Amino acid sequence: MELRSEHISDRPAILELTGRAFASEEGSNPPVEVALLDELFECDGYLPGLSIVAVDAGKVVGHSITTRGFIGHQPALGLGPISVLPERQRQGIGAALLEETRLRAKGMGESVIVLLGHTSYYPRFGYRPASELGIQAPDSKWGDYFMALPLGGSEVPAGTFRYAEPFARL
Repeated sequence: MELRSEHISDRPAILELTGRAFASEEGSNPPVEVALLDELFECDGYLPGLSIVAVDAGKVVGHSITTRGFIGHQPALGLGPISVLPERQRQGIGAALLEETRLRAKGMGESVIVLLGHTSYYPRFGYRPASELGIQAPDSKWGDYFMALPLGGSEVPAGTFRYAEPFARL
């Protein structure tokens, strides 16, 4: 499996796998994550080096995107959505995407990555409730599902996190 920055030509496959990864049981409308991702590719917060695909045998099997966010006026990163083809889940692809994201973000000199996700999954990668670091979620109802990963090297700012603009339309 290869991890690399996404190419524009990967986007149809990325949107399809995201739709499959987040599909509801009813399987009707496309999941909101598909439209969100499409908007994230075009927004000011898009960071090309942090839109990462997992490719196996020439096929995109996973994707993660991390965009520019802010804690107060300080830059920070917001991870998500992260998607893996349903038939390829539980094979380490998501873990590999998370680690590649961490390494790239740290190499860029970033201080922290935040995300909204499962409290049973992300802590094994070092994520913990963002409130423990003094970072408040955009929505207080998110509680411990809003998590942060400090990257070291620079102080993690405290305050309310603000995602890239497309998240505000959810």
